[in-house]
Parts: sequence; C-alpha cells; structure tokens
Amino acid sequence: MKKFFRGALIAGAFAAAAITAAPARAEETIKIGILHSLSGTMAISETTLKDAMLMLIEEQNKKGGVLGKKLEPVVVDPASNWPLFAEKARELISNQKVAVVFGCWTSVSRKSVLPVFKELDSVLFYPVQYEGEESERNVFYTGAAPNQQAIPAVDYLMKEEGVQRWVLAGTDYVYPRTTNKILEAYLKDKGVAQEDILINYTPFGHSDWQTIVSDIKKFGSTGKKTAVVSTINGDANVPFYKELGNQGIKATDIPVVAFSVGEEELAGIDTKPLVGHLAAWNYFQSVDTPDNKAFIEKWQAFTKNPKRVTNDPMEAHYIGFNMWVKAAEKAGSVEPDKVIDALPGIEQANLTGGVSKMLPNHHITKPVLIGEIKDDGQFDVVEKTDDLVPGDAWSDFLPGSKDLEADWVAKKCGNFNTKTGKCGGQGS
Repeated sequence: MKKFFRGALIAGAFAAAAITAAPARAEETIKIGILHSLSGTMAISETTLKDAMLMLIEEQNKKGGVLGKKLEPVVVDPASNWPLFAEKARELISNQKVAVVFGCWTSVSRKSVLPVFKELDSVLFYPVQYEGEESERNVFYTGAAPNQQAIPAVDYLMKEEGVQRWVLAGTDYVYPRTTNKILEAYLKDKGVAQEDILINYTPFGHSDWQTIVSDIKKFGSTGKKTAVVSTINGDANVPFYKELGNQGIKATDIPVVAFSVGEEELAGIDTKPLVGHLAAWNYFQSVDTPDNKAFIEKWQAFTKNPKRVTNDPMEAHYIGFNMWVKAAEKAGSVEPDKVIDALPGIEQANLTGGVSKMLPNHHITKPVLIGEIKDDGQFDVVEKTDDLVPGDAWSDFLPGSKDLEADWVAKKCGNFNTKTGKCGGQGS
C-alpha cells in the first residue's frame, strides 16, 4: 500500500508539473497566423502566399527569431469560403493565441474578418491590392490602394496607347465594384463619355467567356481605341485569357491591363497569345535588383523548384513581415496594441528599389510598375514611377470619400472628415 501511495504521489507530482509547464512551453514560441485559402477558387493565388510566409518565418528563425523567441507558423485553410475566414481568424486569435495574422486575398474575405480583429484586438497584415475606402486600426494594408495601381494603369493606357473606350471587367464582389466605381468617376472626370464605358461582372470561378469576349470584341470595333481594365480574380482568369486567344484578340487590338494577374496565374496557361497584354503591380519577378535576385534564389531553394515564380503579393508579405519584426523589436513586445503603435514610421527596403514606409493611415509607400506579358510568363516593365507613391485610404474621386483622411497617429481615426473636423464621417 505504501508503494502504491508513493507511486500515486509521484504520478500526481508529475501531472501537476506537466500542467504548470504547459503554458511555459506554449510561451517559448511566438505564434504567427497564416490565413490563406489552400483550396477552392482562390487557391491558385493564395497557396503561394502561405508558402512565402513559411519561408519568411524560417529565415527569421535562422536569425534568432524575434525578441529571443522562435516563431511558430499556424496555418489554417479558409477554403475560399468567406464566412469561414472569420471562423478561422477567431480560431487563430482565441484558440491558437497567435501574435499576428498574415492573410486574406479578396476584399470580401478581409471584410469578413474585420469584426473579429476589432473585437479580439489582434493585428492583420493584408498583402493584396484592394479598392481602398477603408482604414482600420487593427489592419495594415501592404498591397496597393487604387491610387497605387488602378489610376496609374488608366493614365498609362490613355497616354501611351491612346485608349478612348473602356471595358471594366471584374469578378462580382466588393473590390472590383468599388474600384470600377472609382475608375468610372475618374474616366468621366477625364472627359470620357458614358457610352464609351462598358462594365461587366461575373461570378467567382466563371468559366464560359465566349459571349462576354465577343461583346468586348464588338465594343472595340467602333474605330475608337479600346482597352479592358480587368479586376477578374482567381482561377476565372485562365479561361478568360484562353478565350481572348481563341477569338484572336491581340494586345495590339484591345490591350488588357490586369490588377489580379501576376506570374503565378500565368504559370498555368499558354502565354503566347497574351504577349503584349499588361498588368499593373508594384513588383515583378523580372525586376533586376540585388535584393530581388536574392529573394528569388531563396524562394526557389525553399520550394526546391528552380521554376517556381514570385509575385507582387509575396513581396507585400515580405515587406509587411519585416515591418512587423521591426515594430515588435522597437516595442519590445508582440502585444498587438504596442505593435500597432510602433508600426507607423517603420521602413523596409522593397525588392524593386527604394524603401517603403508605413504611413499613419496604415498603408505603405510603393512604386507603381506597368508590365507587358512576355511569352515565358514573365513581365517586361514598360513604365515605373520615379518615386514611391503613398497609399491613399480614401479616394479623391468619390463624393463621400474625398473629404476623409485616415490618421491613426495624430487623430486616432480611420475616417476623419476634414470639412466637419469630426471622426466617423463614413466607413471604418
């Protein structure tokens, strides 16, 4: 009996030690949430971003981690299901206790998670171009706002291609609709008539493009130079570009400038019929800088694939992740409130030349590049801004937005109305 009780006491002591040790073990690493679709219509674009984050975390751990602790990635799959993004975000923050989340692609997925990040006071780095009209305290936008992509692309087509008629073709959700609303207002401000603007929306995963491409061809047959401004997202791009080729639409006839097609999307299709069509981004793999060359080499070594391409949202995660590391080290903590306060003003060299800066509106400065598709699926950069362009949270071309300013440093407000002098005029 004595041996039994002695054994039970020892076992109990070990159990108690295990219970008290568990939290200590959990605190030995800093958890990083990765919220990207690995299945469904957006997997074509988002899987690469998950892999990029794993690489960045591995690289940082080789440097010693952050604040003396190793980083631990926690990957979830919201499966291109917008409500599921919110559930997975809550799981990451509440259950997994991540310090920060890098994720989302579509604006509808970002909108889905916003209430969760506000309620639980966590931090999201969002790496994809978007429609603007938002500035949240808990979100840092490292992708392009419309003034860093859509507006410069239209300016290029007007100036260099002499475009007079415009097809605004997008997937049917908030990013294309809001971006096209801004572009329509901008085009009219430039003197473009309503009858010279054709707007079309299709569902996610749309595959039958024959009729729509025929309509585009007909719209462009009036004698006025016509271009397509594409906010088509996800795997619908593959049949869209194939149908352009099938119907013989060449870049010299009706150029397409895309905001959601990069090297990753082109890797899945025959690009020869698409040579000369355009994309507007803030990064291309083909940019020849030492930092970009090193990044590509690390990426292809990490993926063990010498043909694996890089793209713009990957660079946005590269910038955002390094800014988060610097902010955590500056704050001496990974607590969200301290990191949020530390981030504005943080700088990070981008991969295309220049140093990006986190602004008080939680957007960053970025160069704007226009690229022509080459037959190898890469881009020939035909135009690049001389200076980095500050991201504008609120559009100057929408009546309800032009008086709004986002400033989380001095005004502690994402939508300060400069006319009324009050916070909370609209939106966030």
